[in-house]
Amino acid sequence: MNTALKKARILLPAQGIDLTKWAVLACDQFTAQPAYWDRVEEIVGDAPSTLRLTLPEARLSEGPQRIPRIQAAMRDYLYGGTLEEAVDGFVLVERTTPSGIRPGLVVALDLECYDYSEHSKSLIRATEGTVPSRVPPRAAIRSGALLEAPHVMMLIDDPGETVIEPLYARRSALRPLYDFGLMLGGGRLSGWAVEDDEADCVFAAVEALAQGCGGLLYAVGDGNHSFAAAKQCWSRLRETLTPDQREDHPARYAMVELVNLACPALRFEPIHRIVYNVNFVELTAGLQRFLRQHGIEDAPGSDLIAFDRAARMTFRSAQYPLPLLQRYLDDYIAMHPDAEIDYIHGESDLKELVAATPNAMGFVLRAFDKSELFGAIRRWGTLPRKAFSMGEAREKRYYMETRRIL
Repeated sequence: MNTALKKARILLPAQGIDLTKWAVLACDQFTAQPAYWDRVEEIVGDAPSTLRLTLPEARLSEGPQRIPRIQAAMRDYLYGGTLEEAVDGFVLVERTTPSGIRPGLVVALDLECYDYSEHSKSLIRATEGTVPSRVPPRAAIRSGALLEAPHVMMLIDDPGETVIEPLYARRSALRPLYDFGLMLGGGRLSGWAVEDDEADCVFAAVEALAQGCGGLLYAVGDGNHSFAAAKQCWSRLRETLTPDQREDHPARYAMVELVNLACPALRFEPIHRIVYNVNFVELTAGLQRFLRQHGIEDAPGSDLIAFDRAARMTFRSAQYPLPLLQRYLDDYIAMHPDAEIDYIHGESDLKELVAATPNAMGFVLRAFDKSELFGAIRRWGTLPRKAFSMGEAREKRYYMETRRIL
């Protein structure tokens, strides 16, 4: 049975490298707060770091200047002794966050088994809509790059805890790789090598899980656009290869961290919206009319809260209000060229941004029930973009492992 799973030849920093400076947060966090990334720069200084291998979205406008430097850093780290091959297999990881301990498994997955279109039936699927304009900047980095450093968290729906948890229970018998504190409130990260017989057990467990998955074995939880960029780069590269070369080319695969949807420390948080350059009265009047047409009334509640610096409106809804809210905001912004939307992970961060920004509105959403996720995708396809966040911003994956792809 095809499970899209493959062992990886995983590279880690050489002994003596400061791992706290090496590991930085996923590039798509704190996009509206460049001060966070200024602080990361201060902490890292001139030390080897995955900050030099990635492009934070807060610095996206610097892409043309930074991408050549990123690819040069990859060459330097690969050939200059910064990186060493550490594992031929998988890496079991333990992430300690305020939400608890979250085990994961770093693996490679076959991009041939991934289709991010809205109604995909592939083994690997997107959980939310993919915005085409967000793929090229990531593809520009990966295209021609020697290395990948993943921040993708790939979900498996394993309520019986058959894949990751048995490994985690016997982690003391595995070869330790690292154990250190992450910068800027990221918690702690530990890792163990999963090779040989233990790797064979992973293949067997995933194959058993696949037999009852209903055609959907993996769902991209975080890093959807980065995984889509990997797919785009592979689709272009494969056309230049012979059939034999395509079979096992390293760029055919993308490294991810598998996380069990059932993990108690995996909390689904809402991703809130902020809209700039708008009039509160005008926008909320239209939103009221639109939501009423779909059975959602403005009433005391916390399913949806709209606010600016001076006013606030609440809505109560039996259905998750995001699909309707996103549809309304998309239409509103299309008719108001000056309006802009951004997506904010923390409610407190959203309130600070709205308080500091004239003519801005915030929208607070209740959390999405994660137990409904795989069933919703099988039935309806992808959810609206930025439907949920797996934990707060600092609980996202930090870059740690790398793999050669060219």
